[in-house]
Amino acid sequence: MEIKQLFHEIMTLALAKQASDVYFLPKRDNYEVKMHTLQGALQLSNLDNETARRLLTYCKYRGGLSIAERRRPQLGSLDLPVDKQLIRLRLATVGSFNQQEALVLRIIYDGQAHHCQFFNPEVLPQLKRLTSSRGLFLFAGPTGSGKTTTIYELARSLPETEMVMAIEDPVEIFEERFLQLEVNDAAGMSYGQLLKVGLRQRPDVFIIGEIRDRKTAQIAIRAALSGHLVLSTIHAQNLAGIKARLLDLKVSEDQYQAALTAVVYQRLLPTCNQETRALLAWQSQPAPQSGSSWELELNRIQKQGMITNECYEAFKQG
Repeated sequence: MEIKQLFHEIMTLALAKQASDVYFLPKRDNYEVKMHTLQGALQLSNLDNETARRLLTYCKYRGGLSIAERRRPQLGSLDLPVDKQLIRLRLATVGSFNQQEALVLRIIYDGQAHHCQFFNPEVLPQLKRLTSSRGLFLFAGPTGSGKTTTIYELARSLPETEMVMAIEDPVEIFEERFLQLEVNDAAGMSYGQLLKVGLRQRPDVFIIGEIRDRKTAQIAIRAALSGHLVLSTIHAQNLAGIKARLLDLKVSEDQYQAALTAVVYQRLLPTCNQETRALLAWQSQPAPQSGSSWELELNRIQKQGMITNECYEAFKQG
């Protein structure tokens, strides 16, 4: 089988399962091909070493990576047409201790064609009403939980007179109406640097792909305090963890109380009929006078028979 055809078949299988990542992992005598889905890691196949190396070389060539480099980490991207849809792949390679190379492909779906289906349809209108308050709007949840899709739905609901600037790594959803910038650390275009430049463009709304360091956190806080609506994500395991993470990034308690408009925790859960929907818990700030807790939302959809008992047990901790 040709390498191009083999790669296409692997990606077609991954898309059929709505996988978020595909892994090519070196073992003692071969390579394992796995994918990460909502049900966890699933094995697709095993490849002999020669076939795997040829496939990795093909991916690296398509993704603009150095074919000769097999030990140092490399990052790249490529666009791939599969079954009448164009998907974007983010590539990451790294060499193991015995000089065998591993490859991970992050699948970035066309967000305009994939809108989140929510367990509670009223949650999106509730969040849209909060966007008029400006300030910092933070989403947490694991990779592939639909956070960016929800953020873009909120931003698209704003008046067309609003100037929206998105800074992401990478840009996951293409929106012609927004000014979209992509992080490129090698070219000196970090989140912090692009945010500084972005403030000079005087946008009404910022979309920041992720708050991952102190510098980005401080600039996002300053933008929120100066009257911008800032929509962003942050690594946290639950609603309470969002505040803890910001404080860990040296955001003061006063800054947190003054800048935050709302915090949201979102995950994608399988329903009883094998569909996937988003479950959200959220609180408005500074005083959590409105919102919902993760435990209450999960209990509600379990009692309504929308998820199985196994699903409840798997996700009750967030």
